[in-house]
Amino acid sequence: MELRGIIPPMTTPFTEQGTVYEEGLRRLVDFQVEKGSHGLFICGTYGSGPIMTLEQRKKVHEIVVDQAKGRIAVVAHVGTASTEQSVELARHAESVGIEYVSSISPYYFHHDDRAVVEYFRALVESVKVPVYVYNNPNATHVKITPKLLQNLAAVGVQGIKDSGFNYIDFTHLVLALEDRPAFRFIVGTEGIALPAFMVGAKGCISGLANAFPEIMVELWDLFQAGRYEEASRLQLKVNRARQILHIPSSTNAACYAALNARGIDVGIPKLPVLPVEKDKEKAMLAGFREIGLL
Repeated sequence: MELRGIIPPMTTPFTEQGTVYEEGLRRLVDFQVEKGSHGLFICGTYGSGPIMTLEQRKKVHEIVVDQAKGRIAVVAHVGTASTEQSVELARHAESVGIEYVSSISPYYFHHDDRAVVEYFRALVESVKVPVYVYNNPNATHVKITPKLLQNLAAVGVQGIKDSGFNYIDFTHLVLALEDRPAFRFIVGTEGIALPAFMVGAKGCISGLANAFPEIMVELWDLFQAGRYEEASRLQLKVNRARQILHIPSSTNAACYAALNARGIDVGIPKLPVLPVEKDKEKAMLAGFREIGLL
């Protein structure tokens, strides 16, 4: 299934004991399918992948594939600080039928470009499914530059989720791969979704779409229809909603609160992420009501 359109970096429901809340996860997959999302990016930042055990991440792979039943594209984020663990997760994802894998650069240590390329070479050589690099310099302290992206493409990386939050940098990445028309660009924030679509992004992995996929699907549909004036107005509403989502200190936790407010039981965040403080939750939900999302 083609990776395109609106791809929520799906929240992972947890129990109070910190285990994967299977019933909530299955319901969340159905919710995203019902609301028109085109793909799911699982076990990423919003999905709490870095704070889950390998076995928990594998369990999420299995549950999501089983519940999706081929209705929606699935991308497994397999990034860890360890090449061996990332390869293990990538192989598992492929073995259960996940169509794409993605990874941030290995984190904790400061790695140079050569180390990053070798890490991704190992991932590419370990699976047959497409491998995407996830540019998240705030988390890894590694910025995927145009030159590094060219080197990653040379070892077989087939696309990028860019969460650098900088439109000019995004365009420079696109320009660097002009000679590789099959290379796929996915913008990693709803904040610059429309301008990114205009210069070649084939989709958006949107944190806001975790809780409100409809507004992002509408934005994508307007762009696809060439209704750019309407799309530009909706982009401003998206950015207002994004401001509201950032009222709590953790947008990860904010998505749990927003989903639960919509009647989608996703349990609670996994420690060390804490639930949103009540006063901030109240302010956030009031903001969403004010702009018509609740």
